[in-house]
Amino acid sequence: MKVAHGFHATMTARPGKGDEVVELLLDAPSLTDDGCVVFLVGRSATNPDVVHVTEGWTTAEAHGTFFASEEAQALVAKLRALLDGEPAHLDAVPVGGKAAF
Repeated sequence: MKVAHGFHATMTARPGKGDEVVELLLDAPSLTDDGCVVFLVGRSATNPDVVHVTEGWTTAEAHGTFFASEEAQALVAKLRALLDGEPAHLDAVPVGGKAAF
C-alpha cells in the first residue's frame, strides 16, 4: 500500500507519565485501521517522557475519517490528560525503510 499522507509527532508527557503514553499509543485503534500503513512509536534516549510517533496513511481523507471517529477522539482525550503541552507535528510522508521489533 502506498503512503500519501503522514506526519511525525513529538509529545512530552507529564513527568513520569511516558510509560502510560507509550502504552496508550501501542494500543491505538489506528493500528487496526486499513488506512493506516505506518504507525511507529519511539522514545527519546535521554528523556523517557518524550515520545515520538510516525504515522503514514493511504490518504489524508483516511486519516481524517479515522481521527473523527469516537475511538480516536477517546484516545486523544486520554493522551491529553497525560501530556505536558501540545504535541509538535512535522509534515513527513514515510517512503520506506525497515522495522523489526
